[in-house]
Amino acid sequence: MWFSSSALALLLCVLSVEASVHEYAEERFATKGNAFVVHGGSEGIYSSAPTQSTSVSANGDSFIRFEKITFRRSKESANLSSWPVHAIVFEVEDRETIGGSAYGGQRAVCCTGDLAKLGVCTEGEIIHRPSTKNPGWPQVFGVSFEAHEKVATLPSKSIQITKTGMYNLYFIHCDLKLNDLVVEGKTIWKNPTGYLPGRMAPFMNFYGFMSLAFVILGIFWFSQYARFWREVFPLQNCITLVITLGMFEMALWYFEYAEFNETGVRPTGITVWAVTFGTVKRTVARVILLMVSMGFGVVRPSLGGLTSKVILLGLTFFVASEVLEMVENVGAVSDLSGKARLFLVLPVAILDAFFILWIFTSLSATLNKLQARRMMVKLDIYRKFTNALAVTVVVSVGWICYELYFKSNDVYNEQWQNAWIIPAFWQVLSFSLLFVICVLWAPSQNSTRYAYSGDASEEFDKDDTTLTLIKPSLTPAKDVLSAPEARAMQSSNGLSKGGDEEDKIE
Repeated sequence: MWFSSSALALLLCVLSVEASVHEYAEERFATKGNAFVVHGGSEGIYSSAPTQSTSVSANGDSFIRFEKITFRRSKESANLSSWPVHAIVFEVEDRETIGGSAYGGQRAVCCTGDLAKLGVCTEGEIIHRPSTKNPGWPQVFGVSFEAHEKVATLPSKSIQITKTGMYNLYFIHCDLKLNDLVVEGKTIWKNPTGYLPGRMAPFMNFYGFMSLAFVILGIFWFSQYARFWREVFPLQNCITLVITLGMFEMALWYFEYAEFNETGVRPTGITVWAVTFGTVKRTVARVILLMVSMGFGVVRPSLGGLTSKVILLGLTFFVASEVLEMVENVGAVSDLSGKARLFLVLPVAILDAFFILWIFTSLSATLNKLQARRMMVKLDIYRKFTNALAVTVVVSVGWICYELYFKSNDVYNEQWQNAWIIPAFWQVLSFSLLFVICVLWAPSQNSTRYAYSGDASEEFDKDDTTLTLIKPSLTPAKDVLSAPEARAMQSSNGLSKGGDEEDKIE
């Protein structure tokens, strides 16, 4: 969740646009009001590019194509007459044209007996009105079961998209006797330049740019690492690991979106690897930030008794993040976030807050120790590190507030063309913080100045970064003696004791 940049505005100008295959394997209809519904998909689609061809399969065209959509009912239901099953496609701006109510009562999707008496619809049909903004929309078509038939097939159909918007597909029926109905088949949604859903389309180019950025950072870091490998200390090895993980993550995400755009099907294997590399990178980065804040490798050789607690926190964060990212990305096709995200994002947010609290608590203790021991070189670099972290946290909090505002004002995903900026910003902010850390701790001929040297003056107490219940008593300034003074006193004590012994002998 951490990292920033103003380069996103430039990316908006250069990103190209790109939809997908939605498969239905015995999807059961769910009750919604007085209708039975299966959500067939929701995607942002750009209008067809100008072309001389009239074929909907031509490159540059946008369409939604229905292929082998079949509705299957049980043998018992086949003996009964039934109302038709409909497919309805509409742009989100036309949502109010779907459904109606009698005498201002509860809104219904299916035509009720009261509405049929008013002559506004036929009982059992879907209530819809022509759009005033989009002529010919919404598009509603259906199929009826013949007597004693268990299967009804929807005629193959392609709908060309001539207006950019967020399009929704629902399969709907109004017959209580079809309570065991299922739908099978697939629909193909295509944008002008590929099969990526409209909201996901910018990510392919974005991750291409991020891959390039990590390559440039990697060239800088690894060249310094190779030049001064004798001066490298453990913290720099940890930074090398984070850069390597980041390069793999960005490359995998790019190839994942490129494959999705080419075939219309998300490649599960690449998605799983991309998610896992990303989760490992975020976990390792947070653990390293915490360890640096505690002074590991710089002012103390180990974390002592805190090692197990840091590892436990890191593992917990990894599991929570991995589950969240898997649910959100693996197999996800539609341009709508799943409800599971709302439940799974909470533990990740709590663990992130705990990381932040522990990091700044540890940083405060480390800065105080460095100042007390007058380690000015290390104090300077830690102050810069603290400032970078503070700016990152402030920017993160501000962006979270904007994200909440954005989502609360975009209930129907009408701002889908800009929605990609929300997750992309976190990647850029993360990269920015990593870049600052690389600059601060880049391998050089003076790297060992920032490493733990083992001097007695650098020894930190075991529990420097933990909170104690008993506040230690303060030692009066007059009781504190410098090392030379202590040695002088010991010498004088030794002389006086020797003099006493001589007196006794005499």
